[in-house]
Amino acid sequence: MNPDLHFEMQDHIAVVRLNRPAKRNALNDALVNALREVFSNLPAHARAAVVHGDGEHFCAGLDLSELQSRDAGEGMHHSRMWHSAFAQIQFGAVPVVAALHGAVVGGGLELAASCHIRVADETTFYALPEGSRGIFVGGGGAVRIPKLIGVARMTDMMMTGRVYNAADGERAGFAQYLVPPGQALEKALQLARHIAGNAPLTNHALMHALPRIAEQPADHGFITESLMSSITQAAPEAKARVDAFLQGRANKVTPKP
Repeated sequence: MNPDLHFEMQDHIAVVRLNRPAKRNALNDALVNALREVFSNLPAHARAAVVHGDGEHFCAGLDLSELQSRDAGEGMHHSRMWHSAFAQIQFGAVPVVAALHGAVVGGGLELAASCHIRVADETTFYALPEGSRGIFVGGGGAVRIPKLIGVARMTDMMMTGRVYNAADGERAGFAQYLVPPGQALEKALQLARHIAGNAPLTNHALMHALPRIAEQPADHGFITESLMSSITQAAPEAKARVDAFLQGRANKVTPKP
């Protein structure tokens, strides 16, 4: 295991911590490959995962001290390596919740965008400084980030260096939850425990089918939806849960404070 990445299981929750606080958890190739290895080889009993960062920041992006001069072909393969790693998060075995605080910048934002749910505390800020450094995102940000905030906002961030604070970032769509300072990890673990209690096949459909349905033409999406709906409903666990609801043994939906 790479010392810059800490992994532990808390019951059915895989907890993955970026462990380079002196570097603001900046990503180098070794750390990106370690993320790929962890999410490719989660224990069989894992049902959800949480990603967070040690120290004052979630992740300040690419470690520029390790930036190498590459020709176009080498640069493409390097970018594809990041794509492969983050795909193991987005399209892996379990839903992943990101607990964000401090810097969520550049590659750190690309990492956060590959997770399924993002919880930010009030110290969080978001930026894409690649434009001012003469480079372009290469870790999947051009695909994932516009789906969160829109093409226009991402263009603005990269052209002007705009930085979003935590409150504005939540409104823009970077995170689904905003909590007081220091509480992002606690909230992320709470959500992960809830997610882990869902039917595994439903979680799988939400991770793997829903984003693809959103990209399909409507008539294709309706067919895919009907197939996934029938598959999940046919699972024994789904039948048991519906039966429990019909017999009054399951909680009803109520508003929460």
